[in-house]
Amino acid sequence: MTTIDASPLRGAERPGPRRQEVATKIKEYILRNRLKPGDILPTEAELCEAVGASRSSIREAVKILSALDIVEVRHGHGTFVGRMSLAALVESLAFRGLLSGEKDHHVLGQVVDVRQTLEQGLAAQVIAVLDSEHRTALTALADEMENLASQGMDFLDVDRAFHVKLLEPLGNDLILQLTEAFWQVQAIVAPTLRTEQEDRLITAQRHRAIVDAVAAGNVEGLQAAIAEHYAPIRASIARVVQA
Repeated sequence: MTTIDASPLRGAERPGPRRQEVATKIKEYILRNRLKPGDILPTEAELCEAVGASRSSIREAVKILSALDIVEVRHGHGTFVGRMSLAALVESLAFRGLLSGEKDHHVLGQVVDVRQTLEQGLAAQVIAVLDSEHRTALTALADEMENLASQGMDFLDVDRAFHVKLLEPLGNDLILQLTEAFWQVQAIVAPTLRTEQEDRLITAQRHRAIVDAVAAGNVEGLQAAIAEHYAPIRASIARVVQA
């Protein structure tokens, strides 16, 4: 007796693996042709011929690459090489952080570790290149945080702007992207903590200490101020763990 395989995928294209294969071929095409962020990709028909895939496979692969910010689809204009942001990393880490629940915040603790290590490690370089314009901007942001904290208001957007401005003069796009990425993860997950009003006030004041250390050109002082800046959120995590 002949056994018949009833699988609906027998003899047909398996969609999952095929999409990934075509996505890989499109990435190889981008590298082979030395395309840069913002460059336009060939039309759908041209991509079909270039990578040897059907229109449906190309469309599915583009969806995958678009979610990773490797390509950017501009409706009515075409598909372009993306800016290679860390959006996928942020989404993944934020999901893991929320998934861990309010009992341990293991991922959030790791994000704080990475942020602190990155900023402390770059302290000497920051002091070497930070100019008066950036110091003035940091002072204004610290003022705004203290003002908002004194009113019992959150200052997440100002906090993000402060840390980006602190590292901006380094001229390293990857460092800025990592800073933004880890800050976004922390901003998404941190609201699940039981943050006290006093913690917000202390955090705002610690940003002032960072500005003062930069202005004094004190590397060790800056490293200490950065560590103290992250102390309140570490305390919040500890309270959750011990509860």
